[in-house]
Amino acid sequence: SSGINAEWPLRPGYRFLVQNIIRLDKEDGVKFLYNENSPVQSNNVMDKWILSYTHSLIDFVKVEMAAYRLYTVVPRLLQFIANLTNWYVRLNRARLRGEVDLEECQASVQTLFSVLFTMIRLMAPFTPFITEMMYQNLYQSIDRSMLKGASDSIHYLMLPKYEPAMVDQDIERRVSVMQSVIETGRVLRDRNTIPIKYPLKEVVLVDADPATLSDAKSLESYIVSEMNVKKLTVSSDKQKYDVKLTAKPNHMILGKRLKKDFKAVSAAIVKLTDVELSEMKEAGHREILGHDIGYDELHVSYEVKSESGSYAAASMHNVLVLLDCTLDQEMFDEGLAREVINRIQKLRKKAKLVPTDKISIFHKIDSTKKDGSEDLARSVRNYQDLIETGVKSPFSGEPAQDNVIISEEVEVKGCKFLLTLCGDVKKSSSGPVVQWPGGRPAGEYFTVVYNGSSREVLLQSNGHRLTAMRLENEVKAMFGLFGRTVSLSLDDSPIKCSTRDLDFLAGSTVTVTA
Repeated sequence: SSGINAEWPLRPGYRFLVQNIIRLDKEDGVKFLYNENSPVQSNNVMDKWILSYTHSLIDFVKVEMAAYRLYTVVPRLLQFIANLTNWYVRLNRARLRGEVDLEECQASVQTLFSVLFTMIRLMAPFTPFITEMMYQNLYQSIDRSMLKGASDSIHYLMLPKYEPAMVDQDIERRVSVMQSVIETGRVLRDRNTIPIKYPLKEVVLVDADPATLSDAKSLESYIVSEMNVKKLTVSSDKQKYDVKLTAKPNHMILGKRLKKDFKAVSAAIVKLTDVELSEMKEAGHREILGHDIGYDELHVSYEVKSESGSYAAASMHNVLVLLDCTLDQEMFDEGLAREVINRIQKLRKKAKLVPTDKISIFHKIDSTKKDGSEDLARSVRNYQDLIETGVKSPFSGEPAQDNVIISEEVEVKGCKFLLTLCGDVKKSSSGPVVQWPGGRPAGEYFTVVYNGSSREVLLQSNGHRLTAMRLENEVKAMFGLFGRTVSLSLDDSPIKCSTRDLDFLAGSTVTVTA
């Protein structure tokens, strides 16, 4: 066993893909069919990056597995999944949802399908059941003409081919710089307790290498959007912002090593100048009062004394980032509006609505209260368009309609107010389910329910009849129950593991306990 459960890290990207294949069909009338022999040509930099990164991964996996170094493969696969979910899907949500235009939507869906189809083939030897479950669902959107030989199972397919022409080191480097800037900016927000929902004026990248500055500038739109700042400034002049290195000793390491000399060495460390610390960083160490002190034995940070803004500074991944943490009234109000969007989305999820459900949203705020309600009322009034764009539904303070889906009191910054979702939406008792493209499964099926979530299961798939033993394995894959004992029952009567003919389950509901 590889010791990994990749369903949950990979599931968000997989679920997002299937949802948008359904949305393409329902809203745009486009039946998506994937054929890797006829790829969509995309000029989007993130599409090019994830495809390049995918083929770099294919090359790595094949080389390492040929040498039977399986222990190096699993960490790289998990790192790839994190990049796919946290970077590609996150930064391309608008394109995947069709909010840019149809052509961009199709290109991004094609790209994500290609990457996931490649990924599950690479992961199949390590997570056979999960990848098989995902393949059987994706199989419905694959052009059968591209599959040679048996294709009933993912384990009949060959590993994907490595295409050197798909690897673009330039784009991979540029995206790496972008990721470093964004991650460092997030750290600065956390240190200054400024949530990402609240916009800030400026982020500054300071670096002596013109290529690094150029790389960041080329992906400015992603940095500005992801960091929620108004502009990105790049500079090679550290002195302009009066950025200085300061250091404190690592008491645990140096105190134990230096003993009685620690106090004197500690005082000398605090007095080190920016130039001396920069030299020490380059060399990796420095002699202080007769002791060789390593740079990694210090707590080093950046201080900014610029008069042009209230900057905080941090250095990670070899980049120095400054963030203007000044928050004015307009930015505060916009942040409150984004908090409201967050509460609406949470309420949608609680009501088990899907993205294609058409609803109207109503709010009731008592602006006479002294709990910040006046600020909130001003925010939703001034940023109504932002809220409606974020939730893709009408948003108003009018009295709620009769067809109420859910109504609940929520809180933003200590201010409580009423949110009501209304619409002609058919309610379902099922949890968040990856739906089947085109509606219900084609063929006889039954429903499996576990802990409030449900899935539909075909009685026959690709010519193979379902048995109780195979159903048990599929249930474990569906609900992440590997390593646990699973029991299946129909109307409180247990289904024996030895049962081979399950036709009697057609149209019924099977309950799972674990």
